[in-house]
Amino acid sequence: MHYHIEVEPGVKVFVEDVNPTGNKTVVFVHGWPVNGKMYEYQVDMLPNYGYRCITIDLRGFGNSDRPWKGYSYNRLSDDIRVIMESLNLQNATLVGHSMGGAIAIRYMARHAGCRVSKLVLLGAAAPSFTRRKDYPYGMTKEQVNQLIMETSHNRPQVLADFGKLFFASKVTPSFMNWFQGLGLEAAGHSTINTLRSLRDEDMRLDLQAIRVPTGIFHGVLDKICPFQFATILNSQIKGSELYRFEHSGHGIFYDGLDLFNKNFLYFLSK
Repeated sequence: MHYHIEVEPGVKVFVEDVNPTGNKTVVFVHGWPVNGKMYEYQVDMLPNYGYRCITIDLRGFGNSDRPWKGYSYNRLSDDIRVIMESLNLQNATLVGHSMGGAIAIRYMARHAGCRVSKLVLLGAAAPSFTRRKDYPYGMTKEQVNQLIMETSHNRPQVLADFGKLFFASKVTPSFMNWFQGLGLEAAGHSTINTLRSLRDEDMRLDLQAIRVPTGIFHGVLDKICPFQFATILNSQIKGSELYRFEHSGHGIFYDGLDLFNKNFLYFLSK
């Protein structure tokens, strides 16, 4: 099943609901610059174990509406809150990859973890994607500004270059073409505006608000969100568990797919 849920007047967000009769719910939030289809190889697997899988295309991405405004993490997390309430979800596991992980953290703080009983962060772009005082990790703001400029001039090339950094394992050319195609489904202005959020947003004060069991899944070989992000998250989110993947990069949901899915299912079923 799929829905277009109005998250504010005139803005509808696309949601796919696989196995809606499942007795355990997992809500997936994608990363920059793709959409909910990135989770294909989890959504194909989990319903076999009784899970209901809900993927969200964030506003501006995939099949969702493409408004000019609304790309702060506050607004994006508000969109998720509307979806949670519209579908009357209870005790869901909220999963976020990269930027989606940062938005999931903001959701937990801004909305007090409403309707969420577990959190999963996959290669999360948090607690901050860019370097700050007392935080020497990740890209500089100047590097993100360069990415914004390049995106405004040749977005397909930016996506191709970004894709080369994504996976530590060898992926086939056909897979890479598919994956880069997901990014091309987004609007250019949405791609740029969320880059600005990646550059400017800071989740360090949000972490103490997380009160649910949290699994942090991160590849040691991640070239986009360095593994230090995961160790900081693990130290700051009380009771969190760190799942370290020695041979995975940023595309942790596909690098070493069977190993990832096995550990992901283990955490979900605990």
